[in-house]
Amino acid sequence: QVQLVESGGGLVQAGGSLRLSCAASGRTFSSYAMGWFRQAPGKEREFVATINWSGNRRVYANSVKGRFTISRDNAKNTAYLQMNSLQPEDTAVYYCAAGDYDESALPMYDYWGQGTQVTVSS
Repeated sequence: QVQLVESGGGLVQAGGSLRLSCAASGRTFSSYAMGWFRQAPGKEREFVATINWSGNRRVYANSVKGRFTISRDNAKNTAYLQMNSLQPEDTAVYYCAAGDYDESALPMYDYWGQGTQVTVSS
């Protein structure tokens, strides 16, 4: 069982940066792949990025590639999403998730956080 808590969301101007954190409880954090997803109003939840258990494999959605960086610190039971060059279309609730595989599909993840709001103004 893993419990996830996101933090770091907020309001930022276009071109700005935010760093999201996902703190996990439980001693098995290092065995899980971690993913970040987002959901904008009126839209389905979509994949943003994922990282495998060791941190040596990362996959990004095309829409964020080159702007966002996913990372993890297994000693701190925390995953991160560094978001640079933010645009209004990045506005959404951002969720972290834990699963057995570093995949982009939502059903591959077993545990989800409650989400953190990111709003980018133009």
